[in-house]
Amino acid sequence: MTAAAAPDPELVAALATSRSLGLLGDGPLEVHIENARVFARAIPSSARVLDMGSGGGLPGLVLAAERPDLDLTLLDAQERRCAVLRTALDRLGRATAVTVVRARAEDAARFPDLRARFDVVTARSFGPPAVTAECAAGFLAVNGSLLVSEPPGPPDPLRWPAAGLALLGLEVGSRYSSDGATVQELVLTSPVTDVYPRRSGRPTKRPLF
Repeated sequence: MTAAAAPDPELVAALATSRSLGLLGDGPLEVHIENARVFARAIPSSARVLDMGSGGGLPGLVLAAERPDLDLTLLDAQERRCAVLRTALDRLGRATAVTVVRARAEDAARFPDLRARFDVVTARSFGPPAVTAECAAGFLAVNGSLLVSEPPGPPDPLRWPAAGLALLGLEVGSRYSSDGATVQELVLTSPVTDVYPRRSGRPTKRPLF
């Protein structure tokens, strides 16, 4: 088995800054980066990608540093976190190549320049399954994929119920794993209706499944 490539020291430093500001959890940064690489390996070349709820920079900053072929947008609702992301992108030499958007996902998924634009949406610890799926679906082009970090253990069939996903035009796709990190793919097989996502806060208060 080929050894994992050592991460860019500037990437490690950027994530260390996020941690010092309370935006990233415990554990070796190199492990966080390797886990984020599961997302990177699942994304096709030259894809249009939105990282939903970029927060402390995972997997968004890893994608920015290690997948320069991607048309990448980082989305977060808090200006403080967006400022940290912009500083990190500047440190990585990617400030002009990666877009940072400050908005709630429910609102941003209705922006004309973001709706149905992306081949891939990534989400790490964004929210419960129903909330993540509803917020992400509006960003995806048909046949696009939502890639979601999964909890440890075998797949739970109740986590992504077919009937609930069908409301959003989504179906369960492939599953990607490496060294304990798992990412589930959900594929948009038909356009999401204009009903979704519902107004800000409603997906959390009244989840679809």
